[in-house]
Amino acid sequence: MKAITVLLVYLAFASALPRQERIVGGTTVSINTYPFSAVLLITSGVMNRLRQNCGGSIINNRSVLTAAHCIQHGNLNTHRVRSGSSNASSGGRLHDISSRLVHPHYNQGTLNNDIGMFRVSSAFQFGPTVRAAAIIGQNAIIPDNALVWAIGWGWTSHGGNNPSEQLRHVQIRTTPVARCQRAYTGFTITAAMICAAWDTHGRGSCQGDSGSPLIHNNVVVGATSFGMRCADPNYPTVYARVAHFTNWIRTNA
Repeated sequence: MKAITVLLVYLAFASALPRQERIVGGTTVSINTYPFSAVLLITSGVMNRLRQNCGGSIINNRSVLTAAHCIQHGNLNTHRVRSGSSNASSGGRLHDISSRLVHPHYNQGTLNNDIGMFRVSSAFQFGPTVRAAAIIGQNAIIPDNALVWAIGWGWTSHGGNNPSEQLRHVQIRTTPVARCQRAYTGFTITAAMICAAWDTHGRGSCQGDSGSPLIHNNVVVGATSFGMRCADPNYPTVYARVAHFTNWIRTNA
């Protein structure tokens, strides 16, 4: 969604902030590596063609974890989820969405608590390419400078206008809150957020990656929320910190 667009929230601030894109500086990867990854599609145009919109993490046989801004608006009849495929527009299985749940404390203006879930009408069939993700424990801490993987089907360069057809991943590092806060002086980096970037230009999440997971040691620790200037180390991407919401997720999934 546009959330990783100028504030990867990219929706609420799209008019005021610069745009962002998809996974930048990474490589294509098979869905077998991340079988819990799902792509959120939306119909557009007079032909109602499906296009990539956001990403998410399968957390049980019916529910997908994503960013709140990805599912807050719009008719559910216009959304679909593709599971079990490395490609955004083909393969795997398409699912209708039966319901959505936005975190009750999500704030569209501050992007705090940018987390949500949706349920699919037809259960996911688990196998080599479809599996539930492991999510981090409640209030668990990921240290600064920890190596993490960002994945998604978003743009592959700053200023791009097309998402990646194939799933991509890139390795980056978690960044100290103070560094992240300096980058976003107009926003407050809260305990519900975790930031990540690389030391040099050219690696990171981008527009279209919103809702997609941030992964540490094969565990989902974040959901892509917002950012500025894709793959710019001066502007770390901000993710919803899953550890802040684990109990809520488990209760409501």
